[in-house]
Amino acid sequence: MFTDKVLLISGGTGSFGNAVLRRLLGSGLREIRVFSRDEKKQDDMRKKYDSPKLKFYIGDVRDYQSVLNVVRGVDYVFHAAALKQVPSCEFHPLEAVKTNVLGTENVLEAAITSGVKRVVVLSTDKAVYPINAMGISKAMMEKVAVAKSRSATGTVINVTRYGNVMCSRGSVIPLFTQQIRAGKPITITDPAMTRFMMTLDDAVDLVLYAFEHGQPGEIFVQKAPAATIETLAYALTGLLDKPEHEVRVIGTRHGEKLYEALLSREEMVAAEDLGGYYRVPPDLRDLNYGKFFEQGEVKISEATDYNSHNTTRLDVKGMQALLMKLRFMQATMRGEVVEPEE
Repeated sequence: MFTDKVLLISGGTGSFGNAVLRRLLGSGLREIRVFSRDEKKQDDMRKKYDSPKLKFYIGDVRDYQSVLNVVRGVDYVFHAAALKQVPSCEFHPLEAVKTNVLGTENVLEAAITSGVKRVVVLSTDKAVYPINAMGISKAMMEKVAVAKSRSATGTVINVTRYGNVMCSRGSVIPLFTQQIRAGKPITITDPAMTRFMMTLDDAVDLVLYAFEHGQPGEIFVQKAPAATIETLAYALTGLLDKPEHEVRVIGTRHGEKLYEALLSREEMVAAEDLGGYYRVPPDLRDLNYGKFFEQGEVKISEATDYNSHNTTRLDVKGMQALLMKLRFMQATMRGEVVEPEE
């Protein structure tokens, strides 16, 4: 699939972009373009990977012309550029709209105009039943992608949706680890709060699966285990040989849910179970209002969503086994001070 092709990763200096490069730099790709606003991170990546395949482009998905410039000559796009921090999006919701919604429109329109063959758009579990600005903007991003896919002749557009990526920048595992090492209490919001647990490699696997198998407008979800925040905290104190370390409950923060969902009940009715993945076909109803106002769907009333409360639940040992797959955790166990996954 990749032999002699050109891949563009928007937001490519982030955790996902680095994980993709580790996976695909040795493939047959002729060129990988990294598109982002951060010249410092681009320079760091240029030195780190030192590969003639890598090309770096400064720009912003909010600016259509800069997107169009980088998309010309590209075969495939992985669209990862986004504002992802819940608090920052909550305080600046319009900024989330500009990047996550309008920026995605720019990427997709430029891709279609330039004849890109496939685009995979990265989304989040927070887009399902969203209660915060980040999730709402990501939900709208998905709607934009599915709507674009209906008329994108020659360009296949897919969406991938995944939960918490462990040890990505800004995630809670590096914070807990830092608190343990500093002798400070681990601060958890609600012991019963659950979250899906995925590695960066899982996220890349999901995107590559959607890339290979997706039809226009489909959403792909990887099945993932979940754990309570309390289980995660005790898994870390056990691994770091601090079983008596204090865990302090500080209460749920604004915009946080007790649990996250990867598929709504409406989507579960339509979803195809592919073993390790769910595939959700696009809603292809037309604007015949009868289908919305006069015809119901009994199956939806009987369905349940796919969420971090009803998926496979990890205990402390299971959480520790998953943690030990992470390069960050392996280095931490060796006593090294390392940054979150790049």
